[in-house]
Amino acid sequence: MFVDLDPRLAALRDLGPFFAVRTLLGSAGDRRHPPATLAQAYGFVTSDVYTNPLTFRVRRTAAALRAPEPRVAASIAHLGLAARLWSVALGCAVVHGRLPDLDPRLLRWDPEGSAPDDLWLTEVRPGHTADAPGLAEAVLLGHLEPLAAAVRSEYRLAPGLLRGNAASALVGTARQLVRQAGATAGPEAAARTRSLTAELLAHPLLTGAGTLTGTGFRRRSCCLYYRVPGGGLCGDCCFTRPPRSSPRDTSG
Repeated sequence: MFVDLDPRLAALRDLGPFFAVRTLLGSAGDRRHPPATLAQAYGFVTSDVYTNPLTFRVRRTAAALRAPEPRVAASIAHLGLAARLWSVALGCAVVHGRLPDLDPRLLRWDPEGSAPDDLWLTEVRPGHTADAPGLAEAVLLGHLEPLAAAVRSEYRLAPGLLRGNAASALVGTARQLVRQAGATAGPEAAARTRSLTAELLAHPLLTGAGTLTGTGFRRRSCCLYYRVPGGGLCGDCCFTRPPRSSPRDTSG
């Protein structure tokens, strides 16, 4: 039934690297397979390569950005991975009308890689329905909830901040998809992207994370990027100017 989905997943690269997901079935010419699964990053299973691949990723992010403290790097790493997970799922739903199984045990991830985070599917098989409930099951419940739990336990980030990251990542992904898919698949793809995004933002796990007005989004929390040297504020930040002090995470 899903035999033809492997080449369709490869075709997501036409939308740009941010939407691409590799499959081991067609990876002969690609670089080595990432050593960790997302299940290992979430603590579902023990990694035989990294003690904790998520911790490794946060440390790498902190070094690259000269983050002043680990929780700042943890928030930014969380935001980046959340965006990649949304991009794969939303891209498949809008462009192909299907979702592959995105079980964390099937998705491999390289914590040493650079952004955008490279994702590989070890097996292509049927997944959730390509509607808002299916996307919520696949991404929010299947990934972002356990990812947030892992980040909170290690770095004590506020739940509202992580919820804001998840919503911001969704809206940012949708904005890119409207631009990319709209140019190739027509206005129907753009309209479907907007509709799915609005439905997902109304999900209980994202409710209250921010306000969507047309194509604009204003979150109720801050991802802490302003604390990176030269970082500044993101376009959807709750602040209108960088705080002078170093406040605790805003959770809205």
